[in-house]
Amino acid sequence: MKIDIHSHILPKEWPDLKKRYGYGGWVQLDHHCKGQAKMMKDGKVFRVIQENCWDPEVRIKEMDLSGVTVQVLSTVPVMFSYWAKPQDTLDLAQILNNDLAATVKKYPKRFIGLGTLPLQAPDLAVKEMHRCVKELGFPGVQIGSHVNEWDLNAPELYDIYAAAEELNCCLFVHPWDMQIDGRMSKYWFPWLIGMPAETTIAICSMIMGGIFEKFPKLKVCFAHGGGAFPYTVGRISHGFNVRPDLCAVDNNVDPRKYLGSFYTDSLVHDRGALRLLTSVIGEDKVILGTDYPFPLGELEPGKLIDSMEDFDNKLKDKLKAGNALEFLGLSRKQFE
Repeated sequence: MKIDIHSHILPKEWPDLKKRYGYGGWVQLDHHCKGQAKMMKDGKVFRVIQENCWDPEVRIKEMDLSGVTVQVLSTVPVMFSYWAKPQDTLDLAQILNNDLAATVKKYPKRFIGLGTLPLQAPDLAVKEMHRCVKELGFPGVQIGSHVNEWDLNAPELYDIYAAAEELNCCLFVHPWDMQIDGRMSKYWFPWLIGMPAETTIAICSMIMGGIFEKFPKLKVCFAHGGGAFPYTVGRISHGFNVRPDLCAVDNNVDPRKYLGSFYTDSLVHDRGALRLLTSVIGEDKVILGTDYPFPLGELEPGKLIDSMEDFDNKLKDKLKAGNALEFLGLSRKQFE
């Protein structure tokens, strides 16, 4: 069994958001030719996507070819729209969540949904989280690595974490809104360097901000193998201990003690990195994630895990399915 925790989906179409809300900055799909669409933002092409980004039947054919049993679906992070008026972001989140729920309902043994929330308005986000879990049947939500000027330790987000604990709603943290100008404008740096940096900031913000102390039942998974964190945790821990005046201002627990408290996906593209990741984060805390259907993802799902000669079959099964089921609070029988 393979369960892919990290895959993105969009509706085939949605309303003209500039007309609907009265201002720009939104993404629209331009189906310019059969099987492809341009993601347009204020008249500029953001990304060209293929039909596997919106057509669940195309996805299932590709899943069958690559041996993926279940995909955990979440929106494309550019759709988070935390910058917009809260009521408008809520409206868009509901459009996306309702479409996602319809896809999961149609193919319940192949897809699991993670909702999206208007995090810039925590009161609205909590209400939508309740709807995602109780009405739409999602086991969790996807959130960005920051919310405008708030990092994930912001007190404004505490009510969201409390609701997630109460609802047993897991959080999948995805980097977004990276710096794209200046020194980061070349060589695809926002995706190659900016995304891992965003994820590292998110992890350190939650640890040093005391989020795992205040909300010990919170289930969190960070995308892209936890960014740079697994490799730099020694430096982070050392810095915490030599400069507590800078690092221990909100939480006096050594960051290293939180290893094993959260999950990451497996998307690191390198055997040495995956070996380090499972050693540092924990064999029970790393989950197959591919970033399907985008080119920076693992194009042959599970190939890296399967290539690990020093991982026994029990560990490989944990990474490919067991840890995902644990994180999501679901049973294997639901998908057999």
